[in-house]
Amino acid sequence: MEISLKDLTAKIEKQDYIEDLETVKYADIGKSKAKLRELATKLVKETRAALKHSSLSHVALEISGQRTVTFALESNIINLPYSNYKKIANFFEEGKEYPVAIYFETQSEFLNASGFRIDQLATEEEIERDETDIAAKLTDAMQEKIKQVREYQKPSVPIKKKSAPKNTGKTKKATTKKAK
Repeated sequence: MEISLKDLTAKIEKQDYIEDLETVKYADIGKSKAKLRELATKLVKETRAALKHSSLSHVALEISGQRTVTFALESNIINLPYSNYKKIANFFEEGKEYPVAIYFETQSEFLNASGFRIDQLATEEEIERDETDIAAKLTDAMQEKIKQVREYQKPSVPIKKKSAPKNTGKTKKATTKKAK
């Protein structure tokens, strides 16, 4: 699937894309890869179905709990989330068609300083050729991000010391009243 910058931004702006969100608890996935693989396979299948119908998609999985994490697959021409679609014009020219790729997004306040990560997961050709391989790749990536979220230590915020007033070079003159 190829899409022009104009069509892409119009579809995102109008939310004219396939969207799905599933929420599960950490307890539902456990430590086993099987449930995570099942969920990853579902995300890949939905994304592939959207591509077959020449549609953009944003399919997401939220894993709720003490350290909530949201995974999403988005079809886009660049590794920017749909929420930043206005910035896409900075990187592409009008009037040209661009190939769509599948990007894997991870969002959690326990991921990194920005709370967000996006990576290209596959091209349209790769997902068409071997959906099972892409689902396995996604499962491994999700498992790695979950581990990262569980082990994340927020940086300690240094205590700001009160500093002396800045010297601007200007001094105030003392004023005295004269007695009459």
